[in-house]
Amino acid sequence: MPFTKFTNLDFDQIKTSIKDYLRANSKFSDFDFEGSNFSVLIDTLAYNTYITAFNSNMIVNESFLDSATLRQNVVSLARNIGYVPRSRTASKASITFSISNITDSLTATLRRGLVCVGEANDTTYTFSSPYDITVNVIDGTATFENIDIYQGTLLSKKFTYDGSLDQRFIINNSFIDTSTLSVYVKNSLESGLGIEYKLINNILNVNSSSRIYLLQEVQDEKYEIIFGDGIFGKKLGENNDGTIITANYIVTDGEDGNGANNFSFSGSVIKSNSELINVGNVTVTTVQSSSNGGNIEPINSIKYYAPRMYSAQNRAVTSRDYEAIVKQIYPNAESIAVVGGEELDPPEYGSVILSIKPKNGTYVSDFDKSRILGDLKQYSVSGITQKIIDLKVLYVEIDSAVYYDNSKVSDPDSLKTDVINTLIKYSESIDLNKFGGRFKYSKVLQTIDNTNTAITSNITKVRIRRDLKVSLNQASQYEICFGNRFYVNPKGGSIKSTAFKISGETSNVYITDTPNLTSKTGNISIFKIDSSGRNVIVAKDAGTVDYIKGEIILNTLNITSTSNPNGIIEIQAYPESNDVIGLKDLYLDFDISKSQINMLRDVIASGDEITGNLFTREYYTSSYSNGKLTRN
Repeated sequence: MPFTKFTNLDFDQIKTSIKDYLRANSKFSDFDFEGSNFSVLIDTLAYNTYITAFNSNMIVNESFLDSATLRQNVVSLARNIGYVPRSRTASKASITFSISNITDSLTATLRRGLVCVGEANDTTYTFSSPYDITVNVIDGTATFENIDIYQGTLLSKKFTYDGSLDQRFIINNSFIDTSTLSVYVKNSLESGLGIEYKLINNILNVNSSSRIYLLQEVQDEKYEIIFGDGIFGKKLGENNDGTIITANYIVTDGEDGNGANNFSFSGSVIKSNSELINVGNVTVTTVQSSSNGGNIEPINSIKYYAPRMYSAQNRAVTSRDYEAIVKQIYPNAESIAVVGGEELDPPEYGSVILSIKPKNGTYVSDFDKSRILGDLKQYSVSGITQKIIDLKVLYVEIDSAVYYDNSKVSDPDSLKTDVINTLIKYSESIDLNKFGGRFKYSKVLQTIDNTNTAITSNITKVRIRRDLKVSLNQASQYEICFGNRFYVNPKGGSIKSTAFKISGETSNVYITDTPNLTSKTGNISIFKIDSSGRNVIVAKDAGTVDYIKGEIILNTLNITSTSNPNGIIEIQAYPESNDVIGLKDLYLDFDISKSQINMLRDVIASGDEITGNLFTREYYTSSYSNGKLTRN
């Protein structure tokens, strides 16, 4: 008779299928499977089948990059298409210090290894240099200016090559920053470290004499050094060369080391004759606090970027190519937006516009911009120019009235805290905080309602905001794009701003709009508030607004000051749709800190007022108070 086909891994169904199969046999047609010891044997067979089927399913899943769950398997599958996951990244700081009273030496060398001890988040971290730094001694003083130090400890690992063995050169540490790895090869009779070998990512322009090595992640987040075979790269042991291998690298705490800005010197400095200098008390000046530290690339990131890096084939043509390659060049990138010049208004043909959100911070430094653009040249198509623009953040804020049953909660403030914490957790989801992110209104309502069973409902309104950085005391024009349609209020007032001052006006002024319902455009006006609280127009035609494009243009203004620090004017608008999208180069950020959460008793749900006469609906409006945009 044919075997039964199993369609799932349910234990009970497997057991039932075995019984049905046995009953089909004439010798067991009247057998009592439930009340005999035969039932134990059937359970054993069912368990064995269940476990075997489960293991087989897991093995098959681990054979594909999309479905694999174990890091070792994901890394192995990514390796098959030439992708090397990013290691931890040491947080980097820049410091300056001087050492005086140096005699009998023209130079001073800061030895590689421990340099400083810094403090971040109430924890002490060590900072090291992966290489020696030599400066000239002038008038007995050596000044080490703007030197880079990396959070972590410099370690060294030595290998002895034996051509008769099938050797693997594995660094037995899972916390290294591979960008600080330096590999040297020498003969056993030579002194010093030997000749430095270079890390490569592909074998283009590599010949049999190239002193190179490759790096790959292996089990337990460790890394293996792979040398050439005599065809692609110089082979170890040729001409009695390459018997001792030295690998220097920094072991780091990753992103935990970010934020250190107070450093105490702990390094060693030597003269040109290698004599140790008594440095005494050294004052360290912090040029740049430690930043850009990161943890090892997570599994989800490997699954996302490995196939895209493979499809890019070391050339930047499509937006996906740029996204994958920039992530390799600049591991600190959290999200990347790529816009072709032909999509701009007006178009810029032959250019590619990049916007990068770093993991720690808002803007990419000018130094990193130059380095990224320089590294992109080897991947880009001839005739295409790349530009990196500063991040444009589109903030989403909410005004929410949260109704609760007071018979189920004793402390409304604690319930409000729970709501805020839940919203913060949602703000960190994959839907938001990225280019192309989407604020999903229905999910936010559901998130609030599901915070606690005491919450009966919520009324929530959505606002969008851009922070305009103005040029103070300069006549300038401004264009602010929101990438989302604006709600057209027939009475105006869809656009609001925080306070600022303009030339010729001593009072604080604000921005508002007056719509043209036919054309879906409008005028931007500037007004002030007089002593009686009335709005007085200062400039009627100060700009235009396009409600369809979600675009505001301010005519020439000489702004002298702003109520917010750093010359920032917050411009707020109400979107036509409650679902907000971070379009093109706009980075979507759900700003909980400037959202309004108001807790209201639901007198109907609690039974305090069954007729509903005391039930109030909460609505929010925006107004101006003490030069600030407030939500009432």
